[in-house]
Amino acid sequence: MGSNMNSVVNIAVYKFVTLDDLDRRRAELLALSERLLLKGKILLSEEGINLFLAGSRDAIDEFLASLRRESVFSDIDVKESFSEHQPFKRMLVKVKKEIIAFGVAGIDPRAETSRRISAKQLKKWLDEGLPVTLLDVRNNFEFEIGTFDDAIPIGVRHFRSFLDAISTLPDDIKDRPIVTFCTGGIRCEKAGPLLERFGFSDVYQLDGGILKYFEECGGEHYHGDCFVFDQRVALDADLRETGAEGVWV
Repeated sequence: MGSNMNSVVNIAVYKFVTLDDLDRRRAELLALSERLLLKGKILLSEEGINLFLAGSRDAIDEFLASLRRESVFSDIDVKESFSEHQPFKRMLVKVKKEIIAFGVAGIDPRAETSRRISAKQLKKWLDEGLPVTLLDVRNNFEFEIGTFDDAIPIGVRHFRSFLDAISTLPDDIKDRPIVTFCTGGIRCEKAGPLLERFGFSDVYQLDGGILKYFEECGGEHYHGDCFVFDQRVALDADLRETGAEGVWV
């Protein structure tokens, strides 16, 4: 995947980590983002940070350097893509109860998550035809735009319905290897441990989600595009905007 001097850099970042002084953090991140002419959304909560930002290469690099100066963010993983236009209309920084809405008590990725599987390892499993169940924990609209071959949809309109949807999954997959996946990985941080609570014994989460898989493995074993939460709407396996219909901002 290439870029040129006029490309807008798009980043997706999350980390589950205990944060305090959220109002101060909000004000500082908003001021930094506005100074760098960035647009997008940053969510803060006591459980961590989740952000989608877009801007120039220099601005994104300065933002990330500033964020990483704080020890709790020094090891953040960044997923990048490029576009020829700014995909966000405004800059928002919000303090929320959760950085990904879930609403299930006792699920805390800061303390425990399912085992991670890298994009390259998952591709190897799929290349070899290993008996693995791919579970798409995104919503129905995202599933219809594109997903892994033979993936099972969780069948929800919103991630908050995940708890109720577990009972609809086939009983015969409980003891099989299951790989949960979503756009960038954050939903799997909570979906995996909840599945384990309900007796699913061999659960993995795709580290970095579909976007990391596209970045490292391309589109093998995947059909369609990947919905993203900005005006680009969807990306193909080369992380290029596809022009899918519909807009989410």
